[in-house]
Amino acid sequence: MSSIENRIAGAPISWGVCEVPGWGWQYDAETVLHQMREVGLAATEFGPDGFLPDAPAEKAATLSGNGLKAVGGFVPVVLHDPGHDPLPEVAKALEGFVAAGAGTLVLAAATGQEGYDDRPVLDDLGWSTLLGNLDRLAKVAAEQGLVATLHPHVGTMVENADDVDRVLSGSTIGLCLDTGHLLIGGVDPVELAKRHTARIVHTHLKDVDAGWAAKVQAGAVSYTDAVRQGMYRPLGAGDIDLGTIVTTLESAGYDGWYVLEQDTILTEAPAPGSDGPLADVRASVAHLRHLAEGV
Repeated sequence: MSSIENRIAGAPISWGVCEVPGWGWQYDAETVLHQMREVGLAATEFGPDGFLPDAPAEKAATLSGNGLKAVGGFVPVVLHDPGHDPLPEVAKALEGFVAAGAGTLVLAAATGQEGYDDRPVLDDLGWSTLLGNLDRLAKVAAEQGLVATLHPHVGTMVENADDVDRVLSGSTIGLCLDTGHLLIGGVDPVELAKRHTARIVHTHLKDVDAGWAAKVQAGAVSYTDAVRQGMYRPLGAGDIDLGTIVTTLESAGYDGWYVLEQDTILTEAPAPGSDGPLADVRASVAHLRHLAEGV
């Protein structure tokens, strides 16, 4: 890859498209992909199952027909259960990744429950199983030419600072630096970027209202309700020092994607003539381009 301009990608969640049942009103793929190109995005993550065609060849054709490259995608799988093998699920997902020319597998350590508002506590066996599966799946992905990453994510088995440290010390998989989920989970994304730059192989850029993030951490409000209330902000309109993060990564030779993700819940279809989520996406693209000028 080359300049940041050519490495700015989108994610359907910025348009409210999410795998969680009952998340909100959902856009169709044609509209989302068209608007991605309209704001100058170079590529996209796949989004949840069913958003793009399941057949690998059709998935690839849909993206190329809209002038978008394939980044890869978010694959939440249960990694901690000794009685569950996540490989078949991941192998099926990788078929579509390879067919579309994607290069990044973004794993999340799913709880096995719906949504992201609660999670169980792991014992030593659960952690050993999770870490072993991360390395095993990273190897499987590498054999097919893809880079596997672990996405610390609110409401998954890898959420907070202790969880992240355990992954960093107990596995070799690369990290997806999701600036929003890290902050909400109690991890300073700026410090993580500085201390573990070499482990970061994929980036989800989010900006966050720190007040809402603190409420989620304190258990005063659920993650989903905080998203509904606008916890995620367009880049530059929240409280994360994105400039330092981008500068740190680029100075270290990072050449991966910057995926713009502003998790959004839509209660209904935007009014005719309204930009809807596109206005925030456009603002985020403009802000990242501005940051790139200073690198």
